[in-house]
Amino acid sequence: MTNSYIHLPMSEQNVAATPLAPSARDHLLSLARQAEARAYAPYSKFHVGAAILLTDGRTFTGCNVENASYGLTNCAERTAIFRAIAESDLPIRIAAVAVTNASNVHCPPCGACRQVIAEFSSPETQVFYQGASGTTTFLMRDLLPDSFRL
Repeated sequence: MTNSYIHLPMSEQNVAATPLAPSARDHLLSLARQAEARAYAPYSKFHVGAAILLTDGRTFTGCNVENASYGLTNCAERTAIFRAIAESDLPIRIAAVAVTNASNVHCPPCGACRQVIAEFSSPETQVFYQGASGTTTFLMRDLLPDSFRL
């Protein structure tokens, strides 16, 4: 799958502070669903997909990749971010993150993913994920209020 672009009629500096249009949010969630279908989860059978929107309008996707040694497993969110880094000029800045799972159960980003998202985002970065009753939206400042920074 090639990277797609979401038209953002605003500057990169304020994109994370501006709520995404419903159509842009739905597109990001759709990309996450497509990535979820490619998950490698032979042990847990829990397929997760993620899509990130950078402040320059580019999107990147990722899926979870398990390993028999569970500690070597990588989450979908980090896969998408690492892909963006590998395929971009640094620095990257994340405007939004969408996370889906094939089981349609509550599935917020884990602590490790929250910290990695925080490294490349702002406190206003929007995170969409499957909540207890549909898609939930949070800002990074609420998901990881005191993130580690150097």
